[in-house]
Order: sequence, then structure tokens, then C-alpha cells
Amino acid sequence: MLNIFEQPWSLLTLTIIASLILVVFRWISPEKQRWHHWLLPALLVFAAFGADVLVQTDKEKIKEVITTGVNAIEQEKPDLLDTIIAGNYSDSYHIKKSRLMGRCKAWLSEPLVEKNVKRILQIQITPPTATVTFTVRTIFDKQSIIYETYKREMYTKLKVDLQKQLDKSWLINQAEILEIDRIPANWKDIAKPP
Repeated sequence: MLNIFEQPWSLLTLTIIASLILVVFRWISPEKQRWHHWLLPALLVFAAFGADVLVQTDKEKIKEVITTGVNAIEQEKPDLLDTIIAGNYSDSYHIKKSRLMGRCKAWLSEPLVEKNVKRILQIQITPPTATVTFTVRTIFDKQSIIYETYKREMYTKLKVDLQKQLDKSWLINQAEILEIDRIPANWKDIAKPP
């Protein structure tokens, strides 16, 4: 089913159909022509774009959380990353949020990432939870120890579980590394911070 809040195309299609019906009606009954008949297609166009812009769906909120996380790492801002991690966070390596954040602060204390490019592969939403699988192509900063000892860029595939909060926002409550450079991997495969 098409969601009119995620894209305007279904209402724009309805606008075209309404306009065609209106043209046929005006052709069949020219004596009943009124200028206000054209308000219906105009209102449908405004509704199409208004619904898309004004209403943020769960899918859009989830994409925003993932983008914020990727950008926080690129900008080396662990405090920004902290705002999108749930208090009950745990994964296969970090038993609680404070351990993950400690690791992030250690990694992000020195120049690390020049650019991150994310690509969302799949979003599965079953309220109040969601799972996102995505890849990130990381280009390391020339001053980073990884650039000097390992290589210039790395591909990482991750699976992130999110939980919907009481205020309708989404927070990450688990993140697992699936692949590094297209080789199966996990958190334990990442070296300790320098």
C-alpha cells in the first residue's frame, strides 16, 4: 500500500485523474463551467507536497537516526552519537551503553574519519522495534593511525536495532558489525583504540 506521507506521487496521480475528469465534465456540460472547479486539483497538489513535508513517518525518523550516527562519527562528535543511543543499549561486545561510548570517545579523540558514505540496504519496522541493515564506506583521515597502518578506506556492513520511545522518537539499542571489507566480522575483530 502506498503511504502518502512518504512520497507525493499517489496524490499527484489522483490530481491528474481529477483534472482529466474535470476537463471531460467541462467538455460535456459547458454551461456548468465554474472557475472554482479547478480548486480541487490545486488543493490535491498542495496536499500531496504538504503531507510529504509536514508529516515525518517512522521510516524517515529511523533514516534520520542512522544518518545522525554516521555523521557523528565522521565529524568525530561522540556526544552527538550519545544522543541517539538508548540507555538500555547492549550488543555482543559492549554489555552496556557506557562501554560503547567509552570506546567511541577513545577512537574519536584523534583524527579518524575524513568521509563516511552510507547506503541503507533494508529497513524492517515492526513497532515498537525496527531493524536497519546498511553499509558505510569510510575514507580515513590522512592523519589517522588506521590510514597509516592499514589502508585508505574500508567498507563496513552493520545491522542496527532501534526501539521506539514514548516521545515517538527512535533510539539505537543494539548495533552489530556484519562485515568489514566484505568479509564476515564482528565487534571483536576491531582492534582496540590506539
